[in-house]
Amino acid sequence: MTVRDLAAHTGLSIATVSRVLNDRANVAPATRDRVLRAMGDLGERAPRRRGGRVQGAGVFVRCPYVLTDYFGLIVSAVAEALEPHGLHVILNAGTAAQQTRVLPTLPERRDVAGAVLILPPEPGADLTRLRDRGFPFVLVDPRISPPKDVAAVSAAHFAGARALTAHLIELGHRRIGIIGGPRDWLASDNRFHGYLAPLADAGVLAGPELTRFVAEPTTELGYRAAADLLDLPERPTALLAFNDKMAVGALRAATERGLKVPYDLSVAGFDDIDLGSACDPQLTICLLYTSRQAHARRAPAGRVARRVGHRAGGARLDRPGARRLSPRLVLTVVNRPG
Repeated sequence: MTVRDLAAHTGLSIATVSRVLNDRANVAPATRDRVLRAMGDLGERAPRRRGGRVQGAGVFVRCPYVLTDYFGLIVSAVAEALEPHGLHVILNAGTAAQQTRVLPTLPERRDVAGAVLILPPEPGADLTRLRDRGFPFVLVDPRISPPKDVAAVSAAHFAGARALTAHLIELGHRRIGIIGGPRDWLASDNRFHGYLAPLADAGVLAGPELTRFVAEPTTELGYRAAADLLDLPERPTALLAFNDKMAVGALRAATERGLKVPYDLSVAGFDDIDLGSACDPQLTICLLYTSRQAHARRAPAGRVARRVGHRAGGARLDRPGARRLSPRLVLTVVNRPG
């Protein structure tokens, strides 16, 4: 494909497309993005930009969500791990970022050497195209199963949910309700099956009346789902929430119904964020890779960033594939069902 073909494809002039390919300054940002997106869609057929990466190119960190305690800790770990290697972060964050199609433009950006994509909302086909163009990137907690030969790191969601549920079963609970996250998230699916496995081992059939899923894992939606479960004629004696925020919402629903946690109801969550530990009583928490502990803040998410940085600097990226980070169960006072 020639520059003329790319111009016809985008509806722009040959001169404008040429200015983008030569990285000239006199191009409107929207026009430049239009050409870069087209090049990303065309893949190897598109004409190449002139020149290589600029000196001091950074690592593009895409986290298209509000940087609350959970996502903020991951982004901070990435930034802190990059800094000693002389690599800086080019941050793409906030929910508005979900509306921008940035992945096709990354291989053509001279200021970007690699990327860390946190819970990326893009479909697998976009990730596959990015891989096929030889661009170095790592997924953190992908929503879907990562494409073949793509490096990914996530928490051991199945093992964590299994450990939490098994602990509740050991305490004597049998009617354990689950408040899952979005149905199309890989983490939500893995945690749901991690919840089912120990119940099956104990000979307990998890009825659909004890299962709720939410569109977004927020405190408010956790509250609503918990309220629905606790209003059942035969309510659950324990609740397992997708994350700590939803578990805090469950605590509110329990309080409104005169239930004392943990004496009348056990509530468990994930992530070990500050909000969860500030509750009285505290939750039974599956400690994941965003721990508040100082030594863990720079840990697995930070190692991901270093691997991308090394690849961008010419060193070898670790073998592609999925890595799962083992959780640690933090136990507080959780009573047996009365």
